[in-house]
Amino acid sequence: MSTVVSGLVDAQVNGAAGIDLTAEPHRLWEVAAALPAYGVVAFVPTVISSDPAARDQALVTLAAGPPAGWSGAEPLGLHFEGPMIAPTRRGAHPERWLRAPALDLVDGWSREAGVAIATIAPELPGALEVIERLTDRGVVVSVGHTAASGAEVAAALEAGARCLTHIGNAMPPLRAREPGPVGAAFGGDPVTGPVAGLIVDGHHLDPLFVRTAWRALGPDRFLSVSDTTAGLGLPDGPARLGDQDVVVADGTVRLADGTLAGSAASLLDCLRILVAQTGCTLGEAVATATTTPLGLLGRPPREERIRLSEDLRLEVD
Repeated sequence: MSTVVSGLVDAQVNGAAGIDLTAEPHRLWEVAAALPAYGVVAFVPTVISSDPAARDQALVTLAAGPPAGWSGAEPLGLHFEGPMIAPTRRGAHPERWLRAPALDLVDGWSREAGVAIATIAPELPGALEVIERLTDRGVVVSVGHTAASGAEVAAALEAGARCLTHIGNAMPPLRAREPGPVGAAFGGDPVTGPVAGLIVDGHHLDPLFVRTAWRALGPDRFLSVSDTTAGLGLPDGPARLGDQDVVVADGTVRLADGTLAGSAASLLDCLRILVAQTGCTLGEAVATATTTPLGLLGRPPREERIRLSEDLRLEVD
């Protein structure tokens, strides 16, 4: 028995099929062409902290549109994950490319220009002013790669931030007297609270954390993202993330020191694990990768449909 559902929307894609979007932003449309094989009909191409030329090239490539005869998943605008992030919570982001928040750094970043999401650490000096500027330009600001306190996250939300980037990773843990970003997500208003991205790939988050997040957020604020990389679709072995060497092994992508560096999972893989770990319905799981990201980005429902088997495998007619 199979079920027809809306095509999936992945709000955090670093690459696929051996192509890294930070190292090779000019190959954006090749990544887009690879994603429908995983049930994804639209996505947000993600560029991590890097040489500014990578962000410029990504914007130029997006604006130029696809090549003749192309078909694939629609890019909904870019996600600039960094460079205004906390050095202590940088994860796999190269330290040499991190920058302090500044208005001149985001000159030209707008929804109209092609920037859909920007991840920023709000505790950094000057961050709140940048958040306000980007929000005014239609960019969804997401709190991430941060050492922020709960109060600092609250200030970011007041300034216009609406999301948190892959909660539970690259941020402080939830504590009784300092809830931090995780507490800000879990304790947010059920309707107006921030959306929280989660990488439910079986490696980034413990199942108990996933179940707790599901109960706190529900499908309206629980945003399933793959955070997938060039490793998607590749066999185990060496790969690239930006200008760094990584190793794909057993479904993970890691730097040489063992630091997780994105995933090698598809969004469908993540939804399958979400159902298994929380007991949510297929419809609820699919909502976290359709209506939730589209609502965050202010986009209408997608017309494309995909067919899934009972175990959430893509079926091709």
